[in-house]
Amino acid sequence: MNINWQITEADKACVKAILDKQRTSTLVRDRHERNLAETKPTVTKERFWQALVCMRITTRAASGPSSRIATFQSLSPFPLSYDAMCKEQSPQDFIHKTLSAHQVGTDREKISKDLAEAFKLLEAGEWQGAVDQCNRLIRLVPRETEAEVADYIMDTFDGFGPKQSRNVLQELGLTRYEIPIDTRVTDWLNDELKFPFKVTSIALSDRHCYKLILDAICKLCDECGALPCVLDASIFSAQDE
Repeated sequence: MNINWQITEADKACVKAILDKQRTSTLVRDRHERNLAETKPTVTKERFWQALVCMRITTRAASGPSSRIATFQSLSPFPLSYDAMCKEQSPQDFIHKTLSAHQVGTDREKISKDLAEAFKLLEAGEWQGAVDQCNRLIRLVPRETEAEVADYIMDTFDGFGPKQSRNVLQELGLTRYEIPIDTRVTDWLNDELKFPFKVTSIALSDRHCYKLILDAICKLCDECGALPCVLDASIFSAQDE
């Protein structure tokens, strides 16, 4: 059984309006420069680990430009860098103490456990697989390849569902189609686009439902001559205002 999304002129007008209004925003320009570039910087273990940490702490937490998370992500040196992790005897305690000190993460116990397990797995031999998967995307590839890499992250690391796995790839500037559908996007789908049924975070926790909604977004963008990562940035910029 298949669902055939029918895109209306009103749908396309809604998309084009927000794309036009936000076309000069900082985030939209960044997506054009990074995500749409024909070649992108190689993903190293240091970059991958920082993206994994930063995107795990955004779960159910505000992450706009003025948030504590945004401040934490921009710190240099990064408090939970790969080098810093390698010096610690108890990664989980170190992660929890650091998140608490910076007041980021809504469930620090769970986040610390998930990230410590991820670090242990990577150090036990998963690093090559992780960076190799991400580096499949440093050149422009079809949506199917992006989805395969997102599935790899989701299936390999605890705490990374359909949205969080795509958050990691978005943070690294690697994806054009496989976007993280967070509350800002669902609000826009429900309130502005008038999606045919209500999209909820609970439904999006299921990978099959997530793909269904993303299929609709991709088809909508295709008919508007746009890319999902640019629509996503436009929605974020509009709501961050």
